[in-house]
Amino acid sequence: MSRVHSSPQIAVLGGGIGGLAAAAFLHRAGLAATVYEQATALTEVGAGLVVAPNAARLLRRLGVLDAFREDAVALTVGWEFRRWEDGTVLSAEDLAVRCEELYGEETYTAHRAHLLDVIRSAVSPGCVRLGKRAVSVSLDHGRPRVLFADGTVITPEVVIGADGIHSVVREFTHGASAPAPSGIMAYRALVPADRAPEFSRRAAQTLWIGPEHHLVHYPISGGRLINLVAFAPSGGFTGESWTATASVEEMLAEFAGWDRRLVELVEIAGTPGRWALLDRAPLERWSRGPITLLGDAAHPFFPFFAQGAAQAMEDAAVLAACLAESPGDPEAALGEYERRRIPRTTRIQTVSHGRSHVNHLPDGPEQRARDAGFAAADPLVANGWIYSYTPEDLIAAGP
Repeated sequence: MSRVHSSPQIAVLGGGIGGLAAAAFLHRAGLAATVYEQATALTEVGAGLVVAPNAARLLRRLGVLDAFREDAVALTVGWEFRRWEDGTVLSAEDLAVRCEELYGEETYTAHRAHLLDVIRSAVSPGCVRLGKRAVSVSLDHGRPRVLFADGTVITPEVVIGADGIHSVVREFTHGASAPAPSGIMAYRALVPADRAPEFSRRAAQTLWIGPEHHLVHYPISGGRLINLVAFAPSGGFTGESWTATASVEEMLAEFAGWDRRLVELVEIAGTPGRWALLDRAPLERWSRGPITLLGDAAHPFFPFFAQGAAQAMEDAAVLAACLAESPGDPEAALGEYERRRIPRTTRIQTVSHGRSHVNHLPDGPEQRARDAGFAAADPLVANGWIYSYTPEDLIAAGP
């Protein structure tokens, strides 16, 4: 058993992937934490995600990688970029062996709910309080004070804001500000694999790129479902609700003239979800006193490098290590956490933002130069700075 310090008292606001990962890593570091989640049940909306080696490494550290693998899909075929109108392969990477050789872990795809479940299994149920929506965060003589919608108040010694892009904690640390529309919206759908065309059922992450649009698909849920996400100009649409929907006809109109195989996949997409991508500039600091941010609350990413969940988990691991190193001085620990994490997350925010331009080039000389660059490059090596990262030397040894 790991030793649990009597202090600091730590409150994690938000019971998503980042918040639960924070609680799990804090426990392994010998620190107690309570997660406060506004929902009445721990569920994860959305659809699929990619779990790259840097995230898989942390699942292994938490002791839940085997459970995760039970319903995840290892990308044994790999990933590939294809041209929009005819499916020409612009770049392909065989992940079956090489990914593990380079980074010690495989790359997986999974349903977000499954990833949340396996991380939750590393957290004691007694450490999670449901139906607790934080409405304000403040400091009272240097002590954090959190007011919930039900009128209750807590005064922990440390507050971790893992409460997403519309974070109440971020409003306290940086003032109220709305995220900016990016001009891009996304459609998402889950297609039963037994209805999907064979090419989409392969254990591959496939990206079709074209003028102002791109579309990604890959199998999840043990191969039973195909996750489909497509990006297009948003026009005047700025909604960000996970429950907003579009019609298949709207989605098909965005991809008219694209490769017929892709159109056939879209045709069976049911009722697609739709949300606008919102944008926030990188922050130079995350904390104010003993109150800090984690995950999307600190650094929302465009999803073009599939690192949102991974970076929240990395934040959680490093934050736990820093607090374990200085349990008696939380403010110093949070300062060290920022020093270790902000340069990396800022870099990923920046390259993710730039990827939307690269993927959406109109046909022409710049597009042809991009395609030639894809053919010549090795993305698995080029992105090694993302996948090789490990905070294990910063994580206090677990039991």
